[in-house]
Amino acid sequence: MRDSRVETASNPPSMPAGSPASPLPRFLVHEDALARRRRLRHFEETLVVWTLRSAALISVITTVGIVVVLVQQSFGFFLQVPLWDFLTGTTWTPLFDPQSFGVLPLVAGTLLVASIAGITSLALGLGAAIYLSEYAPDRTRRILKPVIEILAGIPTVVYGYFALSFVTPLLQMVFPDLIIFNALSAGIVMGLMIMPMVSTLSEDAMVAVPRSLRDAAYALGATRFEVATKVVVPAALSGIVASFILALSRAVGETMIVAIAAGSTPRMTFNPIESVQAMTGFIAQVALGDSPQGSVAYQTIFAVGLLLFLMTLVMNIAGRWFVARYRQQYE
Repeated sequence: MRDSRVETASNPPSMPAGSPASPLPRFLVHEDALARRRRLRHFEETLVVWTLRSAALISVITTVGIVVVLVQQSFGFFLQVPLWDFLTGTTWTPLFDPQSFGVLPLVAGTLLVASIAGITSLALGLGAAIYLSEYAPDRTRRILKPVIEILAGIPTVVYGYFALSFVTPLLQMVFPDLIIFNALSAGIVMGLMIMPMVSTLSEDAMVAVPRSLRDAAYALGATRFEVATKVVVPAALSGIVASFILALSRAVGETMIVAIAAGSTPRMTFNPIESVQAMTGFIAQVALGDSPQGSVAYQTIFAVGLLLFLMTLVMNIAGRWFVARYRQQYE
């Protein structure tokens, strides 16, 4: 009897056929779940990376597509109009006989309006940034900053009619010879439009200046105005210049304000009380006109657009160089 019990204990009976298999050990189940979780996480990260990469590629492809279209359409124009005559001519009448294709009047009008806008936006935007950064209490800053940024969301066509029907009559009280369509009112209102860009980015650059620089200036007996103008603004100069160039590039490419308020007279002048035509205003005029597709008059919009693209590209490259050259990093 004792031998049979020992044999039975050492050799347990096998499970009958058809019975369920014994469960896996707990540590094997846990490792399998971890492996599935790692595979899922890897898939999610890969999906996110490719989604972000596609977004970046779309922007690059869009830019390349714009350049290709401008160059391709402008090539036919420059086969008929010499490049030197286009860049140095002072008469622009592509829609009338005899046709002239000197783009300098459009460039002069664009730079005139953009310069007035730049002066307006820099004066108002930098002043607002200094006040928000150095003078305004936290409660006032939280209220005033969103109010200023609302200006950036107003449609540009509203700005155009605001310049035409409100700003111009006010300026005519100061300048009696001011005509209804002029570069001055268009530039001032355009400066109001881009002012939030200057004020917001400049204020962010000023806030990033370390508090220790301010405290050191106060310890030397400087007033708040001296700290703001002689310490904070020079320390944040690269950010201020970057905001100004970005806003100026926005002003150069603005269409509706100059099309409505500045007029449509391509004139080689830098007198702000006269009517001018900007490059974007001409593009809008021809695009909505009756110029047949494929004609020289129609191809002028691509030549002017290519020149406008190159101008803004040079401005942005110069801005990036300045920021990289004079940028100050604080720990």
